Amino acid sequence: MAKEATSKKDAQSRIKELEEELRKTPYNKRTQHHIGLIKAQIAKLREKQERQGKGKGKHEGYSIRKTGDGTVVLVGFPSSGKSTLLNKITKTESRTGNYDFTTLNVVPGLLEYRHAKIQVLDVPGIVRGAASGKGRGKEVISVIRNADLIVVLIDATQPKQLKFLKKELFDAGIRMNEKKPDVKITRTSKNGIVIGTTKKLTRLSKETIKGIMKEFKIINADVVIRDNITDDQLIDCIEGNRAYIKGVIVVNKIDLLDKERLDEVKKMLKPDLVISAEHEIGVEELKELIFERLDLIRIYLKQPGKPADLKEPLIMFKSCTVEDVCNKLHKDFVRKFRFCRVWGKSSKFDGQRFNLKHILADEDILEIHLS
Repeated sequence: MAKEATSKKDAQSRIKELEEELRKTPYNKRTQHHIGLIKAQIAKLREKQERQGKGKGKHEGYSIRKTGDGTVVLVGFPSSGKSTLLNKITKTESRTGNYDFTTLNVVPGLLEYRHAKIQVLDVPGIVRGAASGKGRGKEVISVIRNADLIVVLIDATQPKQLKFLKKELFDAGIRMNEKKPDVKITRTSKNGIVIGTTKKLTRLSKETIKGIMKEFKIINADVVIRDNITDDQLIDCIEGNRAYIKGVIVVNKIDLLDKERLDEVKKMLKPDLVISAEHEIGVEELKELIFERLDLIRIYLKQPGKPADLKEPLIMFKSCTVEDVCNKLHKDFVRKFRFCRVWGKSSKFDGQRFNLKHILADEDILEIHLS
């Protein structure tokens, strides 16, 4: 046990040294390769810490079942106002207080908006070092990774919180508002690292790509890159355990600032929305923002020979297929599916016939025919 603790301490110390070297090294063409290798070393050390942390005794986790039409998680430092916000946008009575760590467990609430039933989770406030397990950080991070949308809540009087929260999420492998890079890595038995690209790489040289991969002990591989990726994105693709989740930045407690200071904070953070949960300023706008960023659409269902139900739509994610709808309605619908008819934006004419792979649009009317 003492040896493991020492090893973990040594790894953390080495990470800090490398991060400091990274901070002091200016980024340019000459230093690009060196910086890429430093980042790869940091990623390897963090991966090692993660492996050491698994299976070493029992940890009390959070058992949260995803329900509803989408899951939103409220992320912030302790006392950023998450519990108050949850109470305002859902029917939940989460305990609140003007002191840290009011929320010691995950508190779920239900936001009903525009026919959608959206699960909203208030998790314990993130503290610095959460990504490495501090303050029950591992359990909190695991809940965040499974969400469909992250609402990052910042105390208006503490704008520097955003920088630290972004770092904690990044260090935990969460890529908020980022698209997964189009990179395919296939290990081979010989010929070294062969790189093929469909776009010009301006942020990463082929020499650096090979150097980073060798840091991860990948000596032979075919690499196909279809995006102009960075060193961080290449490392993400190599490790392959990143979560790409949409997010919104919300500044809370704006009632505590005068107009001049609020303008400064807005200019500094460029938030998606500023609110006061306590005084219900901007709360309705936040509900609309959540609905929009979740990319939810409404599908109206119609039974053959009967009029469509235009009162209660089925809520789905944008770009869903007929098969996705069938899976949500009943486990046997895909197996028994024969064909469907669609009225709406995704069809060229009313009642057009489609198969399971057809992509639906908002407010489409769908009629499913089963065997």
